Amino acid sequence: MPFKILVAEDDKFLGKVYKAKFVKEGYEVQSASDGNEVFNILQNFMPDVILLDLIMPIKDGFITLKELKLNDKFKNIPVIIASNLGQKDEIEKGLNLGAADYLVKSDTTIEKVIEKVRMHIINRE
Repeated sequence: MPFKILVAEDDKFLGKVYKAKFVKEGYEVQSASDGNEVFNILQNFMPDVILLDLIMPIKDGFITLKELKLNDKFKNIPVIIASNLGQKDEIEKGLNLGAADYLVKSDTTIEKVIEKVRMHIINRE
């Protein structure tokens, strides 16, 4: 059974790139473009990892992460933040809210993102 990943990314181009790369690696992928959509998808799709952007419309990544971690059904899903927000306080805030990892998109290749996701799935098993 393929591992499942939920990609929450409002940049349509980047979202498509992530999805294509993960599908090529054998993952089952669902995509969301805002925090509300994340929770709609989670009603029928339980991912092994969530890749979460912070700057999204409607409900941003910080609020989404906080709500995920307060929900008994979803709190144990590793969340990897992938954001262009790279300030120390933003990284600390994300990790303090319960993110398993924090990647600054401008400093991280797609291959590195896939490697991080794989690492968190292995650690979860």
